[in-house]
Amino acid sequence: MHMTEQLKRATISDVAEHPGVSRAAVSKVLRNAYGVSPAMRTKVEESMTLLNYRPLALARGMRGNSYTLGVFLVDLSNTFFSVLAEGIRDVAEELGYQVLIGQARQGLDAQQKLIEAMVDRRMDGLVLIAPFGPNDELEKLGRTIPVVVLGRHGPAKYFDTVASDDIAGSALIVDHLVSLGHERISMLANTQPDSEPGMPQTVRRHGYDQAMEKHGLAKYIDHVPGRWGTESGLEAGRSLAARPLAQRPSALHGGADVAALGAYTALFEAGIHIPDDMSIVGYDNIPATGLPPIGLSTVDQSGVQMGRQAAELLLSRIEGRTESEHVLVSPRLIVRKTSAPPRR
Repeated sequence: MHMTEQLKRATISDVAEHPGVSRAAVSKVLRNAYGVSPAMRTKVEESMTLLNYRPLALARGMRGNSYTLGVFLVDLSNTFFSVLAEGIRDVAEELGYQVLIGQARQGLDAQQKLIEAMVDRRMDGLVLIAPFGPNDELEKLGRTIPVVVLGRHGPAKYFDTVASDDIAGSALIVDHLVSLGHERISMLANTQPDSEPGMPQTVRRHGYDQAMEKHGLAKYIDHVPGRWGTESGLEAGRSLAARPLAQRPSALHGGADVAALGAYTALFEAGIHIPDDMSIVGYDNIPATGLPPIGLSTVDQSGVQMGRQAAELLLSRIEGRTESEHVLVSPRLIVRKTSAPPRR
């Protein structure tokens, strides 16, 4: 074993790899779980001794080692968050952790109360899905408990992040629509006042603006205000349908699938045919987008994999890693039935 390998803190994966057992088996030994054979326990304990493995959580008794992870989210109606939670759960269950999901109402006060309640229940770590609030509040939280934030861009010292490359994702949408011949491209922009600079809604909006400018279409930049939800999408669709035909876009960056589907419904009800009269491209690739008859074109950001990566990061934090890590997932465009060349 090289000196650099000796100095590197061993992880559960290292302990499992040496005797050729699963990470779940190592987790069961650490928890004193029922059903571990004496032979398996001996293998794992010998590997732990050889690798000098001592989880930081056990070494300092952090959070009582409850083998429980908390997942915080704001919007249960956005099924993309459920996809993220699925990935988190898969990794947690592989290692014998339970996942408890908490949902708060919109607003910083409700969010803070729920997070404090999760901390008080002595969970080993938290995954926060699209939380509101400034980074310095998240940094404070990260000093008290291992934290991974899904859907936050920018630097952080005391918590990890996993996010889609939202600049690239918005560019994929604009590039696709421009390649079809569209110029007047609007965006459901989620312009809520409590959005932080590093939140997806802000970054995707910047990506849209940059892509429009790159194609020489800055004069057509149009942020349709609202929030990323079905009701807000319906309202945005109605407002677009109410515009005079000459001021109506020929294509729409939907911001998020739930909003894009809401806009689709409102436009359809107003007699505007998709994609003949207006193309729509969403973002998230939630399961409903692939169902007939809609077949929404969208941007896929590998939600299950993002959730798995968040859980892996959180567990390595729990094991003792202190350096922050930030994962940016490359999105991909999925072209279905709602995007086509504009009518001439």
